[in-house]
Formats: sequence, structure tokens, C-alpha cells
Amino acid sequence: MKIDTALLDDLSSKAKANPRLRQAYDLRTTPNDQSQRILNALEPDTVVPIHRHLHSTETVVLLRGKVRQFIYDDRANVIDSYVVEANSPVCGYSIPLGQWHATQCLESGTIMLECKDGPYEPLSEENILKHG
Repeated sequence: MKIDTALLDDLSSKAKANPRLRQAYDLRTTPNDQSQRILNALEPDTVVPIHRHLHSTETVVLLRGKVRQFIYDDRANVIDSYVVEANSPVCGYSIPLGQWHATQCLESGTIMLECKDGPYEPLSEENILKHG
């Protein structure tokens, strides 16, 4: 399959129409693939909770748009943040295993390629950091 402008435009349109303001496109060939490869379209105001992945690092490359990546400690204190933008000096990032993090979309039409080890697992409650 090709990852082309038509696919990215369609994914962005679906994200804008989605009440969650994001839309994923699974690039795996079967649900049993041992790696996760997802195109994720985000719009400003989408909510990505503070979360972690206990069984994988997470590597992200922005294909379009801009986000701010936040890194947190166990008490939901921000310990680092940085802007990531497609076609810029910082166009991606890799989150270590078990690191709390969250993403804020800064630009309409943002699309990222996300890669993780192992089969897809929805986030469990223990992997979403409660704060407030």
C-alpha cells in the first residue's frame, strides 16, 4: 500500500468529523502482527490522557503538523516538554518504556506515524495517570 496525500487528506477529514477529534489508521496486515504501526490524525482540542506503555517504547514521526510532547513524573508533574513539527529539526521522538507522557495537538491536520512493539493493547486504567 502507498501512504500518499490522498490517504493523509482522508484521514485528516475523518479526524475533523470525529467527536474525539482524532482518527487512527492501522497499518498492520493482520491483528496478530507483533508490532504496532499506526497513522494517527489529530486535531487541536483532542484529549490524549497522560499514559504510559509498560511493554514497549513508543516511536513517533510527524508527517504533517505540530504537537507538544509532555513528559511527566509519577505525580503528574511536567518534567519536560518540547515542540515536534513535521519537516523541522525536531520531527519525531521516542518515549522510553514505562514513561508517563501526553501529546497536545498544536495544528489542524496533524498526522503522526506511531510505532510500538508487540500486538495492539488498549490502555488499561493502571496505565492512565490520574491527576487533578
